Amino acid sequence: MSPVIVMTGMILFLTPVICWLFSVHDKESRVKYGTWFQTINKHRYYFHILGYVVIIWWKNLTDGLNESIKVQVGHWTESVHGLEGNAVLWVQTTFENDILTTFLNFHYLFVYLFLIYVTTVYYAYTSDRDMTDKVTLNYLLIYAIAVPYYLFFNVEVTSSWIPGMDALLYHDSWYSTFYATHDPLDNAVPSLHVAIPFGILMLNYLHVKSKGHTLREWRHYRYHMFILINTIIFIFAILYLGIHWIVDIPLGMIVGGIGALFIHHLQPRLRNDYGAMFKGVTREKVRKHILVEGTILLILLAAIMGAINHQESTNDDQVSFRLGPGDSMHEIIAEMDDGEMVLTSIYNLDDSITLEYAIIEVELAETGFDDFKVDWEAMEFLAEQHCKQEIQCTGTLVENEAIDLRLQSKNVYTFIFLHHSGAEGILEVQVESSYDNSKNSMTKAVLLSLPSLYITAFVAFRLYRLNNNERQWFDPQPSHTWEEE
Repeated sequence: MSPVIVMTGMILFLTPVICWLFSVHDKESRVKYGTWFQTINKHRYYFHILGYVVIIWWKNLTDGLNESIKVQVGHWTESVHGLEGNAVLWVQTTFENDILTTFLNFHYLFVYLFLIYVTTVYYAYTSDRDMTDKVTLNYLLIYAIAVPYYLFFNVEVTSSWIPGMDALLYHDSWYSTFYATHDPLDNAVPSLHVAIPFGILMLNYLHVKSKGHTLREWRHYRYHMFILINTIIFIFAILYLGIHWIVDIPLGMIVGGIGALFIHHLQPRLRNDYGAMFKGVTREKVRKHILVEGTILLILLAAIMGAINHQESTNDDQVSFRLGPGDSMHEIIAEMDDGEMVLTSIYNLDDSITLEYAIIEVELAETGFDDFKVDWEAMEFLAEQHCKQEIQCTGTLVENEAIDLRLQSKNVYTFIFLHHSGAEGILEVQVESSYDNSKNSMTKAVLLSLPSLYITAFVAFRLYRLNNNERQWFDPQPSHTWEEE
């Protein structure tokens, strides 16, 4: 049974359970059966459903650009590793056991996706229109805010860089196809498994604070604690499973915080809670916003362009993977349209260690994983038996040897497995893939990043104006109401 089927079944089963459980103490708030469609129409919740469609489209578009611009933008893994060393390896080796790994693999995927969906349903079911708006916007805007960091500040996952760090999540046969087709594995910073639930927690706090109450007094306090507990588990899981770095946690919180502040201050206008949406907007105010927020946006954009230029000048010397003795890692080649091709260059940077490689379609590789690791001999055999490329699908590269592979992956994703066959030493490998469709990808990536830069600029200017007018930072009232007061 595939993870998608299990996820669908879990949603159908657990959604009513969660909604019922966390509203037992507040039964009067529940939307009565038979009035659901009326409620959806009254509060325009059909826009929220559309929001989920946009989220899927936005993520797929971002991931589609990721691989094609990677040759230009490179990655920043060496800098992050230099900052925190092998601390996450200690986390994995200290706590590793099969039961914990199985639980966290399940939690990382299923509970995360379920949490995204059920939170909106829960708030709608308990007649909380404002929080339903806010958490739905949270998912969409967190993805939007994360775009420039994902695309221009790539960081390889920890299991690709720290020798001896196992990819406990990605090398599980049941999950391998799902992750290979949904996760490029080189955009660890920031962690959305932190950013999205932290954004919910922040929205809860801002909402309650702006009403002059405390979280403990809030009728959704139990559900808030449910989110908090799962967020803590996510934080441990992303370190333990060989995915994220420690720095991803505070950066995820920053992204979640920016999104929450933007949504909290924007939502009252969207709902016309203080008059028409554009009430109080004058030409003078528009000019001021354009000047200040536009300046901040351009500064952030200039920083991104500077980072890209720096990476382009140093990419030739960049290491892509670091393998310890017996380690096996993989690069993913994205699916292509008919007639397209990708040129992948593999370079063994070591002076004494031999590198082995195997190329196989993602779905055919599932049986080559065993005990949350790559069974190299089995994977090599599978690659030889199911080779569908016009090149040899297994091979070796001796010290300082390179090879260029012309790969065609029509409508399928492909693994390139790399294996350290020696008994000692750290093997450094460089892998670069050039896609046929990369010509306009950089322009698209920059354009896709502009909403994130604007949101950041809006939040910065909003907090400045609130402080300048001696108002609380969590005050969601539009500025024209300040003048009326």
